[in-house]
Amino acid sequence: MQKFSNTQGKEQKVPPKKAAMYVRMSTDHQKYSTENQADAIRAYADRYHIEIIKTYTDSGKSGLSIDGRDALKQLIDDVQSGVTDFSIILVLDITRWGRFQDADESAYYEYICRRAGIDVRYVAEQFENDGSLSATVIKSMKRAMAGEYSRELSVKVFAGQCRLIELGYRQGGPAGYGLRRVLIDERGEQKAELKRGEHKSLQTDRVILMPGPEEEIETVRWIYSSFCDGMPESKIAALLNQRGVITDLGRAWTRGTVHEVLTNEKYIGNNIFNRTSFKLKKRHVVNTPDMWVRKEKAFQPVIEPSYFYVVQQIILERSYRFSNEEMLEKLRQLHDRQGWLSGVVINEAEDMPSSSAYQHRFGSLIRAYQLIGFTPAHDYRYIEINRRLRQLHGDIVKDTIAKIEQLGGKVRIEPQTELLVINEELKCSLVICRCQQTQAAAYRWKVHLDTGLLPHITIAIRMDARNEKPMDYYLLPALDIENPRLRLAESNGLALDAYRFDDLEVFFQLTERIAIEEVA
Repeated sequence: MQKFSNTQGKEQKVPPKKAAMYVRMSTDHQKYSTENQADAIRAYADRYHIEIIKTYTDSGKSGLSIDGRDALKQLIDDVQSGVTDFSIILVLDITRWGRFQDADESAYYEYICRRAGIDVRYVAEQFENDGSLSATVIKSMKRAMAGEYSRELSVKVFAGQCRLIELGYRQGGPAGYGLRRVLIDERGEQKAELKRGEHKSLQTDRVILMPGPEEEIETVRWIYSSFCDGMPESKIAALLNQRGVITDLGRAWTRGTVHEVLTNEKYIGNNIFNRTSFKLKKRHVVNTPDMWVRKEKAFQPVIEPSYFYVVQQIILERSYRFSNEEMLEKLRQLHDRQGWLSGVVINEAEDMPSSSAYQHRFGSLIRAYQLIGFTPAHDYRYIEINRRLRQLHGDIVKDTIAKIEQLGGKVRIEPQTELLVINEELKCSLVICRCQQTQAAAYRWKVHLDTGLLPHITIAIRMDARNEKPMDYYLLPALDIENPRLRLAESNGLALDAYRFDDLEVFFQLTERIAIEEVA
């Protein structure tokens, strides 16, 4: 407490001003870690007799927009709802508030706070945020510079990625059926094969593609041979499924997955990049072929190039029997049936030209969409993933029930809550956790526990990076887990990872019925 003397000479204590601090870390530099930001802000608070009573933290979040920055959203909501008991918001500098591409957006969020009577202070800036002309001019310039920094960084990163592609190195994404990702060092020597979900740990290491197991290579070649002999993709997929062959994602084959094998140039060793782009967190854009970055003969091929291009010609010729108007009418009818469109939806539909045929005929899928009056509002892969996860949830429930009954247990599903009631003793909730990637390239999984339904245990199924198949399982007992909303990282410490298992065998052991004689 500060002290001052009144007219009678008595000392009285002045209560400190109350403040909240907002800290954000992206991937800019270690000096901007949330802990270091907090230390600098606390030092400022001590110097100016300010008491910090609340902290809002966005870790590993991009400053390009407010999307995904839950802490900043909560801060703005608290300010607008009038539930705050602080009069100051302390931020390290302009860039931590955000690198918004529109400087007015940054100003708008600050204005919301100021309108509510809350002052925003940038503790490491050389100006006082007092509304003066000089402060306003400097602040506007710094906001514009923060946005420009992100634009310049985006250009530099893209240029670096293009250079690595042209050198023959793989930039992200799964290898695909019949191929494997292999790690090499700076001398070009192979180090190890990367499994799904694994990433390189050294900056000097690179990733290339190599042919996979011989049986997968033979399957890829059979797919090409069968297609050239006139067999359609749907028939090829059906035969593969009859033989028990599964995709690299552990799933059944479909027309679309066969089409992907038939049209991807990586099977002839070409390295392709920039087919789509999502720069500065703007709209996903499907780029035309002239914008692709290509390195031919970057990897060891699985298919002869001449064979590959024969297949591409067959695929294109399938659409030649349709006029432009007929192709667009088919696309329009598909949109009317589905309600939305994507390359996957087109490739999975029977009696339709492929998505690559639409790209070839109209220049791009986006152009074909525009001609039928369809404008994608957002990334529809999210909807496809949701549909796949709903199906997966049902499959896992069926498999779980079958396994418990095989062990002698009894299971029923409560119709209203969909909880699994096991042996009339144990209530279980089964939830699938979508994998999400942060701007810092880290993976996160959100777990929402149905505490209102009072399950005894929740099985949280973490999906892999592509949300294609389960990665592991968390068995979360209600007695031990108090927070109904968990945000899991790749590593969560013993407090949570003690409940992590690679499969559900431990859970099945809990449900197994054992005869009394066996127990004795």
